[in-house]
Amino acid sequence: MFKHITQFTAVRGTFVGLVALGIACGLVACGKEEAKPSETADAAKATEVKAEKTAAASGITVTSEKWGEADGKTINLYTLKNSKGMTVQAINWGAYITSVIVPDKNGNFEEVTIGYDTWEEYYNDNSYSGPIVGRFGNRIAKGKFTIDGVEYNVTRNNGGPNNDINQLHGGLKGLHKRAWDAKQVKNGVEMSYLSPDGEEGYPGNLNIKLTITLNESNELRLDYEATTDKKTPVNLTWHAYFNLSGNMQRDIEGHLLTMAADKTTPVDDTLIPYGNLASVEGTPFDFQAPTAIGKNIRVADEQLKKGGGQDKEYGGYDHNWVFSEWDGSLKNQVTLYDPESGRYMDIYTEEPAIQFYAGNFMDGSVKARGGKPVNHRYGMALEPQHFPDSPNHPNFPNTILAPGETYQTTSVYKFGVK
Repeated sequence: MFKHITQFTAVRGTFVGLVALGIACGLVACGKEEAKPSETADAAKATEVKAEKTAAASGITVTSEKWGEADGKTINLYTLKNSKGMTVQAINWGAYITSVIVPDKNGNFEEVTIGYDTWEEYYNDNSYSGPIVGRFGNRIAKGKFTIDGVEYNVTRNNGGPNNDINQLHGGLKGLHKRAWDAKQVKNGVEMSYLSPDGEEGYPGNLNIKLTITLNESNELRLDYEATTDKKTPVNLTWHAYFNLSGNMQRDIEGHLLTMAADKTTPVDDTLIPYGNLASVEGTPFDFQAPTAIGKNIRVADEQLKKGGGQDKEYGGYDHNWVFSEWDGSLKNQVTLYDPESGRYMDIYTEEPAIQFYAGNFMDGSVKARGGKPVNHRYGMALEPQHFPDSPNHPNFPNTILAPGETYQTTSVYKFGVK
């Protein structure tokens, strides 16, 4: 059991369900001719130039270039780089973070996320290779939930042989398939999107803002904010596939994972939580101490097998871990380390849980940068968020945003070597 307050609370402006101390809580580009710049566009450009100069003075450079068009908007590729050479790229299609390049222990700069070479590939991506997902990241059972006695039915795109049982990551055309507005800001880029009332079945006009920044400590910071005019579920997260080996040189089974999480939310055959919490002690789900991802991934375990994928006998990880100590403040809850390259990534988050997916379904059919196939377990997702299917579980931390409230949450990804 755990306690929570079913509202958005003013803890450092963060939307949280408070937990008692010591108690656990879980791609086609259009070749259209560019229009002549308007005075408004000129003013916006001047603002971006000013932001770029300010960022450069602090050691962080921010540049942009046109990459394509979609939904009547220009899609730009934004590049953030610090004086140490760490580089982050993002586009305002789906708010994808398309690239993260950091050094290994020998000073070799390489890519540590899975992505593509071209705009067209991102436009047609169906693998969630780097976007912000929502309105509700993760799954909603049977694509329905009830708010104040009103049942809402959202699009269903996951589960079963026809992928039509549950909703996953905001639906058929969630935030990852929308053109966002964007502008350069100090040390990064700010993206915004108005998700209209009824989009993918969700109630309310949801105004979303995401600020992506980089600093000199090799920290990639994501600040999320949202407001609504009707009660609606909100659970936003960055869906990246990480591989710290660099340029996807080998699978992630040798990576050591540490999570400050002593419980998970057990799931059914379609990965919907039953509603209870289960201890990780004595199970393949215990990552409280640094543990190789491949160490226990091939043991007979009912929950592990539900992760499915290429390994028909054992399955794999695709579950929600609940942080042991969560109070809504920014904490280092997860560390991923690749001993061979020496790279590590610390995840600081204000969220109560994280979804860890071990690349179970990766089978080489998707081609990443340079046409390189994404083979089995050549990437892994670590998604800080609230629990899956929270709108249907009143005992889970609240995810319903109401008018007059502001959804605010931050996650930081810090890279280094050792």
